[in-house]
Amino acid sequence: MYQARDHFGATAVTVAFAVMVVGAAFAFGLLGHLSDRLGRRRVIVPALLVALASAGVLAAWPDLPGLIVGRVLTGVAVGMMASTATAYLSDLHHRARPHRPGSPMPALVASAVNLGGLALGPLVSGALAQWAPAPLTTCYLVFAGVMAALLVLVLRTPETVDTELTARDRPTRFALRPGQGGVFLAAASLGFFAFALMGLFSSLGAIMVRGRLGITSTFVVGLAPFTVFATSAVAQLALTALSPRRQLVIGTVAFPVGLALTALALAHPALGLFLFAAALAGGGAGLLFKGAVAQSARAADPASRAGVLAAFFGIAYAGMGLPSIAFSIVIRHAALVPTMIGFGAVLSVGAVLGVSVALRHDAATGGGVVTEE
Repeated sequence: MYQARDHFGATAVTVAFAVMVVGAAFAFGLLGHLSDRLGRRRVIVPALLVALASAGVLAAWPDLPGLIVGRVLTGVAVGMMASTATAYLSDLHHRARPHRPGSPMPALVASAVNLGGLALGPLVSGALAQWAPAPLTTCYLVFAGVMAALLVLVLRTPETVDTELTARDRPTRFALRPGQGGVFLAAASLGFFAFALMGLFSSLGAIMVRGRLGITSTFVVGLAPFTVFATSAVAQLALTALSPRRQLVIGTVAFPVGLALTALALAHPALGLFLFAAALAGGGAGLLFKGAVAQSARAADPASRAGVLAAFFGIAYAGMGLPSIAFSIVIRHAALVPTMIGFGAVLSVGAVLGVSVALRHDAATGGGVVTEE
């Protein structure tokens, strides 16, 4: 809708989407680790306040500069929130279930809600854009209301970090358990490639649906990223009974097949095939992302969990933004379908290599990496 109103091209759309990565990278790098020392709530509350500020900017300043400023603020909020909330979930679960150390549940919930939230965003905003008045204002006000309600809930949630202890023994910003460097690198690469696929559908899905499939409904346009993120979350929940190794293998197969079908759906335009391909690719990416989150959390020194997760999410969100910008630049000079095939091949090879490294390390350590404790 911004593009139609202000008459800018696919690259500007993608940059406006991807500048969120700039804010997220700043926050992940400089702020994401602070909750290990200051406490989880002392980082999450400011993150929600920044999210409220971003919604205010986006609602009050609907021009391209306002969109970019608002997206940067959104990225800052995400960077402060994602790693901190993931560590907070683990802390709260351990407090409530101290007899279940090493449970896979916190990582599962963290991964599912990260992707589930990313799924609901385009679905709700697409519906509001289709049927609500003043869509470039209304959707931001709705999400601001949600953030305000969450702020009240967080203020009623107990702190889990002993700030007096961390003041005496300041935790290391980024510390891995001995011998876990390879595990973290493999997990970070999986996060990068999984989020690269999701970023493609988020930033360019509307262009594909409108330009290639000829569909102008904003609700249908929102279905493309919703399908990718929703099936990412659903696949994790549906296959949770399988071993992590099998989940990684299934994800490694579904990921490239879904991308190949996406290229086919663009070559022979069909909405049903496009959404099916998005669902298959998203499900594969979700399984890879779940395994990556769990590996990163287990590789971290317990006192530096938020710092390690901040580094992981920083790399993952870079995958969401940077390849999409490259894709949008290439399609200005090349046809969409060949570009999609090349993009899919690069992502697929990267994902396969990441899983191969993780499985080799698992075999070398006797199954300690991708098996749940």
